[in-house]
Amino acid sequence: MEQRIQQLEAELKQKQDRPAADADAKRTTKTAALRSANAAAPSADTKEEAAKPADQKPEAQSSEKPAKPKSKDFMALPPLPAADKPILGVADSPVPGLSIGAYGEIKFGTMQNPAAAGQWQKGFDAARFVLLPTYAITPNIIFNAEIEFEHAGAGFDNDDKLHGTAEIEQVWVDFKIIDLFNWRSPGVDLVPFGYINQHHEPTQFYSVNRPELYNGIIPSTWKVPSTSVYGTITEDLKYQVMVSASNEDFGDSFDNRTDANTVPLPGTAYIAGIDGVNALGFSRPPLGDFQQLNNATAVSGRLDFTPTFWAGFAGSVSAYYSPNTTPRGAHDDFGNFLGRSSLAMFDAEFRYRVPDTGLEVRGEYVRAEFGHPENLRANNDTDPTNNVGKSMYGYSGEIAYHVPLGTVLNSEWEAVPFYRYTYMNLQTGGFAGTDANLPTGQGQRQYHTAGFAVFPSPKVVLKATYQHVIDKSATGALSDSFLGGVGFFF
Repeated sequence: MEQRIQQLEAELKQKQDRPAADADAKRTTKTAALRSANAAAPSADTKEEAAKPADQKPEAQSSEKPAKPKSKDFMALPPLPAADKPILGVADSPVPGLSIGAYGEIKFGTMQNPAAAGQWQKGFDAARFVLLPTYAITPNIIFNAEIEFEHAGAGFDNDDKLHGTAEIEQVWVDFKIIDLFNWRSPGVDLVPFGYINQHHEPTQFYSVNRPELYNGIIPSTWKVPSTSVYGTITEDLKYQVMVSASNEDFGDSFDNRTDANTVPLPGTAYIAGIDGVNALGFSRPPLGDFQQLNNATAVSGRLDFTPTFWAGFAGSVSAYYSPNTTPRGAHDDFGNFLGRSSLAMFDAEFRYRVPDTGLEVRGEYVRAEFGHPENLRANNDTDPTNNVGKSMYGYSGEIAYHVPLGTVLNSEWEAVPFYRYTYMNLQTGGFAGTDANLPTGQGQRQYHTAGFAVFPSPKVVLKATYQHVIDKSATGALSDSFLGGVGFFF
């Protein structure tokens, strides 16, 4: 989505510069035609034209620069030509200013199932298909959305073997004010935290699954009710600051929320949203029907830098803070109510494509700090295997090499073999609460991920990945996998 927004902004700027350029071109073409006609057969009309004062001659008009509007004046722009805005990259848009893109991924292969004692099981997943409608209401007011269908369906259908969902992953209106400051209206948006969370299309990473740090510590796709401001500080530096609904320490279904918007009453167990096995994976705030379980407002921000003095290098730093993740009525399994617990997070990442080579390296570090872990549900649910310490953290390093494969099927193909190492610790020290305070080792994980991605086009990718997972639990992770995938983004 971020790439599509940047592309649309560039197109709109071109449209703003086009009216004056088109006027110059028309006058130049008219002048050239008159000159050709005069050279071929001078007529009475052209002789009369030549006798006119200089200020009436087309040549004199074409040599003058068009008057520029004053900067304080608003200049209405003509609607965008329909032919300039493709729908799905195939046909011209019937509505000026409308563009519909798409991305998606298909996965297949075999993996170990920890619930089946590590048995290898084959599988297939039509993981997602996402539509990306974008509409330039005016050159300064732009609508954006993501409509996602996951796991081959829009619901649970036993007859057609569907077990999927349909959801609004993003929807907002951008108000483009100046390069330094723009406003994104209240809507559903991605928390500006990490790189892959905001650039999660399958052509943006080389493994079949998203990088491991984005499957828990960063709960990608991390979408929230929010509003934000953003802009370009310098050519090298961009920013975004967001105010959003807070993540919640509640991972259960909507059926377990009471009409009073609280967790189930004491005496009824419920699932934690933050725990030492799934990290923050179940803690994202709800997006609809006024079902939020606390009144806390989170603040997050990100700085992106692409230094002009360092070709091929890019990176970002991000931060997130919520004063309270404890839902209304939160309690332990003995009926005692739980107090507040804050959440602070930090992320730093970089990407470097070495100039004039195929070498690429990436690295990332992320950390989450909990203000009062003794108030987290996972530490008070009589299950000591999912306890949470004072913090969680993880880091990864990746190396890849881009190999040109030549022209095949009228396209320049490229292969990218890669290896990525990831370490995460979801059960650090500082446990507190009613549960036994011993880490199980399951939250301390290492991932060795290797494979290759083949790009028939920058818009399509074919992937193969092997992943070996290690943890310190009694049985081990038992979750290795061999996966293949097909992804697209246009």
